[in-house]
Amino acid sequence: MINRLRPMASVPRSVWLLLACALLLQLGWRWNQNNDAVQAEQLPAPPPLAAVRLASLGDPLAMAKGWLLYLQAFEDQPGVSLPWRSLDYDHLAGWLETGLALDPRSQYALVAASEVYAGVSDPVRTRRMLDFVARSFHDDPAHRWPAMAQATLTAKHQLHDLPLALAYARQLRLQTAGVRVPPWVREMEAFILEDMDQLDSAQIVLGGLIQDGQITDPHELAFLARRLDTLGRKLSKNVQ
Repeated sequence: MINRLRPMASVPRSVWLLLACALLLQLGWRWNQNNDAVQAEQLPAPPPLAAVRLASLGDPLAMAKGWLLYLQAFEDQPGVSLPWRSLDYDHLAGWLETGLALDPRSQYALVAASEVYAGVSDPVRTRRMLDFVARSFHDDPAHRWPAMAQATLTAKHQLHDLPLALAYARQLRLQTAGVRVPPWVREMEAFILEDMDQLDSAQIVLGGLIQDGQITDPHELAFLARRLDTLGRKLSKNVQ
């Protein structure tokens, strides 16, 4: 009895997607590498986004999950555990950007960048991740403000870079106008200005937050009023 080959059209779509993911990840592993000098410990540059979309077979969300899971597991190679700071952060940012492009509503890539990879004790690498978060934030402030808020805190407390933290906090305040966010998100700019001893500017920002009507909670408004009063006393002392 002759066994008939199974028609290719009958193969489940998920199997094709799995095969495509495997092939694409293999290509990514060898991207820009010499065939005779592959170094497993190096994170390669990601393949072009167009190639990744093509390999997703019309299911970018599934591809995004597999893509970022592969990246997450990259530091745990057979017999080797790589510290994050040993990764090429330009390549890392590329992988995260691709994952975010495949699934723009997912928070995974941004959380990984702002809370995991930015936590390394290397200011250059930390700044690379914060830059990725800040650029991504502009495309969708309504959904990406949590990562931007974390980036602001990281710039302030980890990098001790108040001008950078101030720039991020200002973007948060301006670009979340009309978006439902916790009051402290918009208040960060004023508090950082106060830390920088720019009391006049801090007073203006807090006054604006009270007047624009976006903060309606009575307790929060009372808190801001007390902070304004404190700033006023500080300014009076400075004048004297």
